[in-house]
Amino acid sequence: CASNQTLHTDSPDLPECFQLSVLSWLPCVYLWFACPPYIFYLQRNNKGYIMMSILNRVKTVFGLVLWIVCWTDLFGTFHELQQGDTKPPIYFVTPLVVGMTMLLALFLIQFERLSGVQSSGILFIFWFLSVLCAIVPFRSKILQAKYQSEISDKLRFTTFYFYFSLIVAEHTLWPLLTLPFSPQNPCPQSTAGFLSTMTFWWFTSMAIKGYKNPLEAKDLWSLNKRDSSEVVVPKLLREWELCSLSVTYTCPYHNPTATKGHSVHNEVEVLLSKTKDPKKPSFLRSLIKAFGPYFLIGSAFKLLQDLITFVNPQLLKLLISFTKQKGAPTWWGYTLAFLMFFAAFLQTLILHQHFQYCFVTGMRLRTSIIGAIYRKSLIITNAAKRTSTVGEIVNLMSVDAQRFMDLTTFLNMLWSAPLQIILALYFLWQNLGPSVLAGVAVMILLIPLNAAIAVKTRVYQVEQMQYKDARIKLMNEILNGIKVLKLYAWESSFKDKVLEIRQKELNVLRKTAYLGALSTMAWTSAPFLVALTTFAVYVTVDKNNILDAEKAFVSLSLFNILRFPLNMLPQVISSIIQASVSLKRIQDFLSHDELDPESVDRNNTATDGSVTVVNGKFTWAKQHPSTLHNINLMVPQGSLLAVVGHVGCGKSSLVSALLGEMEKMEGDISIRGSVAYVPQQAWIQNATLRDNILFGKAYNEQKYRCCLEACALTQDLEVLPGGDLTEIGEKGINLSGGQRQRVSLARALYHEADVYLLDDPLSAVDAHVAKHIFDHVIGPEGALQGKTRILVTHGISFLPQVDNIVVMVEGRVSEMGSYQELLKQNGAFAEFLRNYSLEDIIEEDEISIISGDLENPKSRSVRKRLCSERKHAESDPEKKLPKVDKLIQAETAETGRVSRVFWEYAKAVGPLLSLVICFLYGCQSAAAIGANVWLSQWTNDAAQNVTQENVSMRVGVYAALGFAQGLLVMVSSFTLAMGNIGAARKLHYALLDNKFHTPQSFFDTTPIGRVINRFSKDIYVIDEALPSTVLMFLGTFFSSLSTMIVIVASTPIFAVVIAPLAFIYIFVQRFYVATSRQLKRLESVSRSPIYSHFSETVTGSSVIRAYGRHNAFVLMSDMKVDENQKSYYPGIVSNRWLGVRIEFIGNCIVLFAALFAVIGKDKLNPGLVGLSVSYALLVTMSLNWMVRMTSDLESNIVAVERVKEYSETKTEAPWEVEDKKPSSDWPSQGNVEFRDYSVRYREGLELVLKNLTLSVKGGEKIGIVGRTGAGKSSMTLCLFRLLEAAGGEITIDGVKISEIGLHDLRSKLTIIPQEPVLFSGSLRMNLDPFEKYSDGEVWKALELSHLNKFVSNQPAKLELECSEGGENLSVGQRQLVCLARALLRKTRILILDEATAAIDLETDDLIQSTIRTQFEDCTVFTIAHRLNTIMDYTRVLVLDKGQIAEFDTPTNLLFQRGIFYGMAKDAGLAQ
Repeated sequence: CASNQTLHTDSPDLPECFQLSVLSWLPCVYLWFACPPYIFYLQRNNKGYIMMSILNRVKTVFGLVLWIVCWTDLFGTFHELQQGDTKPPIYFVTPLVVGMTMLLALFLIQFERLSGVQSSGILFIFWFLSVLCAIVPFRSKILQAKYQSEISDKLRFTTFYFYFSLIVAEHTLWPLLTLPFSPQNPCPQSTAGFLSTMTFWWFTSMAIKGYKNPLEAKDLWSLNKRDSSEVVVPKLLREWELCSLSVTYTCPYHNPTATKGHSVHNEVEVLLSKTKDPKKPSFLRSLIKAFGPYFLIGSAFKLLQDLITFVNPQLLKLLISFTKQKGAPTWWGYTLAFLMFFAAFLQTLILHQHFQYCFVTGMRLRTSIIGAIYRKSLIITNAAKRTSTVGEIVNLMSVDAQRFMDLTTFLNMLWSAPLQIILALYFLWQNLGPSVLAGVAVMILLIPLNAAIAVKTRVYQVEQMQYKDARIKLMNEILNGIKVLKLYAWESSFKDKVLEIRQKELNVLRKTAYLGALSTMAWTSAPFLVALTTFAVYVTVDKNNILDAEKAFVSLSLFNILRFPLNMLPQVISSIIQASVSLKRIQDFLSHDELDPESVDRNNTATDGSVTVVNGKFTWAKQHPSTLHNINLMVPQGSLLAVVGHVGCGKSSLVSALLGEMEKMEGDISIRGSVAYVPQQAWIQNATLRDNILFGKAYNEQKYRCCLEACALTQDLEVLPGGDLTEIGEKGINLSGGQRQRVSLARALYHEADVYLLDDPLSAVDAHVAKHIFDHVIGPEGALQGKTRILVTHGISFLPQVDNIVVMVEGRVSEMGSYQELLKQNGAFAEFLRNYSLEDIIEEDEISIISGDLENPKSRSVRKRLCSERKHAESDPEKKLPKVDKLIQAETAETGRVSRVFWEYAKAVGPLLSLVICFLYGCQSAAAIGANVWLSQWTNDAAQNVTQENVSMRVGVYAALGFAQGLLVMVSSFTLAMGNIGAARKLHYALLDNKFHTPQSFFDTTPIGRVINRFSKDIYVIDEALPSTVLMFLGTFFSSLSTMIVIVASTPIFAVVIAPLAFIYIFVQRFYVATSRQLKRLESVSRSPIYSHFSETVTGSSVIRAYGRHNAFVLMSDMKVDENQKSYYPGIVSNRWLGVRIEFIGNCIVLFAALFAVIGKDKLNPGLVGLSVSYALLVTMSLNWMVRMTSDLESNIVAVERVKEYSETKTEAPWEVEDKKPSSDWPSQGNVEFRDYSVRYREGLELVLKNLTLSVKGGEKIGIVGRTGAGKSSMTLCLFRLLEAAGGEITIDGVKISEIGLHDLRSKLTIIPQEPVLFSGSLRMNLDPFEKYSDGEVWKALELSHLNKFVSNQPAKLELECSEGGENLSVGQRQLVCLARALLRKTRILILDEATAAIDLETDDLIQSTIRTQFEDCTVFTIAHRLNTIMDYTRVLVLDKGQIAEFDTPTNLLFQRGIFYGMAKDAGLAQ
């Protein structure tokens, strides 16, 4: 009776006892079960209470009333009992249970408020269930009232309607929120209610804001505390520490006191030598411990979602059988349709919660990995630093951390895919029986194919990473030394080197693409092949097996579910493979040796010396021979010690050893008190000048002014545009070398340390400044008197004033003592002095003799300073706010922006090829639809009983269509891959070509990090991410399209719904895209500072360590990472927000397809119903993927836009002008003439040189002098046309240089630049990149530049590898290499730009004499700071403020008593 009353009528109802028991108890049971774990969770995560609000009071009152209503029922029952009307016990139990539950709900409402939870899911689901369960009695009570004349049970009738209205009210009120007040711009997620959290409704405000106008950094929400660096990084580091310790202590006899391996027992050493390689700590384990638990919540959601996925095929089965039964009540059909919708919707919500958890885990992983790498890079030893270049470490941060982030999204598929496959097979077995095994066999056969492809891909991946690292490393050097390349006209040689690496990289990419096309074919055809074999076997095995619609389409929808895990598995596996490569790289880096903080004893009180070294033996790397040996030093408190010696004798190494930067092999060092360090090559941060000097100390006006005064920086501040608040560019680019050195010195002075280590601070400054600094800072009367100072120097003029002198020879201390003592000993030092004092030092003590005080090698030319003065007028916004500036560039055309870029990309692929690709994809979809339509025809055979005759034909055609599809997939993937690689080649070539042709001014104003970013991240996207995105996009687009076509074809009425759904789809898409694109841009703009700050830190790590600023820098890095994640996080959420909305549309499509099938069931055959609904079930996935792919495409195509932007910057003049080519022997005389010549750095800036007119005969030697900023360096830049004339012209031997090609000009001039830039590669390549000269000529040049001894002692001779930036040669040797380059080229005109910087006098003398003899008949221009080098020149040109002040022979100029005389007098060359 019950089933008849319920199922087979047109108006179903449930019996009353069922209503009272099951339906009433269901919500109660749920709440009591959920409560204990929930309360425990709330106690753990208390966020502070929320104030009582009106809303909260209303909810509470309603809860109370509900309780009263339930108990009224109960008392009513007791009352009836007294009246003698006995009710069944259920009438007592139910009101009691429900009443108690309401009290529990009341308690929870208040408890949540006190725990700071807004609106929880637990109670929301409770109210929802209550309403759902109350709907049935609600309807049945109305029906009863309708059919009966009078209501029998008035009391319960009334209380029930009270109860119903109240729970509906609670349910509607529940999602509403009370917002707590909070100051900054918090993320609304923390205050979002349950519904809002599930549907990501809280994100809508940002989507709207982003749609109205482009988002800016200030619109972003602040990062949730739990995702910030300060929480996440320490978590990982703790686990890593524990892990490292557990590995260290696995050894049984380890002596715990023996830290740092000083006194480990002998037996331990024996043991260790027996064991295999030491076990490395596992980084993976630390990651899992730190982030696993949170990730598991996401996995739980995934499990739930996997189970719900299989509900719909079962419902489809019922739906198809329903359409076959003619007399079934229609409400069945509607119920099924709505159930399908509901199941799909639930699945959507759960899936996106899972994604949210995964992505947040990924984000935390990235934050923590970057944090860990940054912290590690500050403390690794120098040996370790050599194994990984800055470029490689930046790659660890950008690419490898990114890979982990990408992996977390897929990681759950590792267990979820097999689970889905097993479940699908189980249901298929039920449907088709053992025939399924045929399908399984096909799947199993495909696995080794996919595995083989994956393994091969991994091999290629590793190979490609190597090429990529090499290319980025080379690019990094090229961009760092771009000025030198331009001056030498070497661009084409280096361009070829880059393109050669790039070609190899593309070849590997091409192979990967072929494999990719194969695997795409394998996985597109897999579900089809499985279906084909299964169906074919099923119908042929047994005559009675008939393939009807139910079997076929339910199986198909199960096969479609199978398709996803099968597709994903290879992808997940390859993703895991990539991540494992990355994991190993990161683990190796994090396991590098660290500097031993104990190697320098900082708190010694035993000795009286302030700095003591006993039997010191030091090396740069443990496996190398020692660099310094048998060092014994004792520097008394407050004394000044000078360290002198030849180039490369270990002076700087000694300072590094004192700082603890070298490996101590034996001996002891102790330093008393704090240390300040001035490195040989000043390290300047990209910050204001004041910040560079304060370096984290508090600002004290008076002390600060004194420091500036002492370091002679006061005048410099007057010329800088913002005074001491001027922003200094990367690497101190807008300060001259001298200024950088003085800033570095001022930093040390301001720090008021106890011990000062000064590594040749005077080499980069002019003679008179050097004297000023020595007198006011370093010397006995200076600001540092009373402090312990160790000064490495080449300047012999200061030696009489120091307390002690150490003479270093080949890594040993050869002599030590005061100035007088050493002279008396008459050893190497006395010899050295005698040769190189220009007048007799002892007599003319009072005159400071000009010493090796040219501008330091690392200095940029003075022109840079000039440039900066003007540069700042224009580029202040750029330096101060690089982010805003970047955005402004990116925003030029916001609307339709990306579509234009798509067109650019299509052009790069080739317009015709693009069309062909789309056509192929269309054909492939057509084949797929064809196969399924054929299948539905086949299933209709069952109804007409014409089965056996056609079986072979049916199977044959089905197979043919399927194979056609597979083939088309492969061909289209192939062509697509070819197109993409072609595009990648073109785009990279255009970028590279443009960057070599870009004028120097661009590189002065653009941080290198930005350009490198284009070459690494963006090219990586174009190479690897973009092609796969395009592939997926085309696939999903065509599959969504085919779904629509199929549904409309089977139920034409569906076309009515398409328009509104499409409208909503496009509407949501538009909102999303505007916001998401801008978030992507903000994210990529905030990414650069992380890397540029990082490379800055790595170069200055020794300074940071010396000043103990380690923690402050870590904090800065964390801030930059958080800033980046701040724009990344809304980006993730925007994808979820969109996903929920788009999938809702997909679910509506399922609903309507099912509803129309129910409505039109009399006209439709079951085959068509099956076809249209099973296609509709597919559409959700396709739509969702399509939007994700669209957004990925949008964001990845931004890379094309960024590369384009830098491929189209303004270029310099052409390298060669065919019709104006000068003759091959030009310039034969070397006459140079300036006619009325003016020049400025950039448009809109004032002139640097004003109307110069002068002519120089061939063979003259011209010295160019002038105060800093007079325009000396600008003159040389004009000759090379690094600056183009603003007026007038320069002619060389009658040829106007402005008319000929740049290379024709530059290759005929020779310069010895200030900065000795070397590139990594062989020494031979550094001297002669075009291989124009024979080995003999190269050796000759080395001999003349006094390097032949050094080179012939090297085992590799000319093939000696120079490391990045020439780090393995000393600064002096690098300078000599530059001289050798000049000797090799030997042109008629030579320009010396303060070329003899950090070189000791001896080498300096050699260079001067070489230049005099070798370039005797050439025209020589020398920019000099040390006047004695140019005293015997033909003429001297004195510049002042960009104009010629004096131009005559040195003797005449001294006679005129003008500017030159004043300078000579300062330098002690004139009386």
